[in-house]
Amino acid sequence: MTAKQIRESIMDKLAEKGISEDVYKGLVDDFVWYWQQEKAMQKDIQKRGRTYEAISSTGKKYEKNNPSVKDALLYSKQMLAILEAMGLNAKSIEGKDFDDDPL
Repeated sequence: MTAKQIRESIMDKLAEKGISEDVYKGLVDDFVWYWQQEKAMQKDIQKRGRTYEAISSTGKKYEKNNPSVKDALLYSKQMLAILEAMGLNAKSIEGKDFDDDPL
């Protein structure tokens, strides 16, 4: 699924509820932005893993937590909060899987 398809799907659901105020359009844009960021974090996690090897200032190698794991969770929570603010939830956007097509 693409960002455009997600935006259209949410806008359709809002229209079904009779909501067309500009503030909601801004929230939809915010949702799509967070979705894109979460997908980028997921790509980074797939590439580097949950942890990765780093080198300390003294030159020693150590395992470091990938900050993308925490960031992806934060983006996901914000997306859910935005849906809730619009009176929607993931189940109300039937047949749509937001994880199909990263970026």
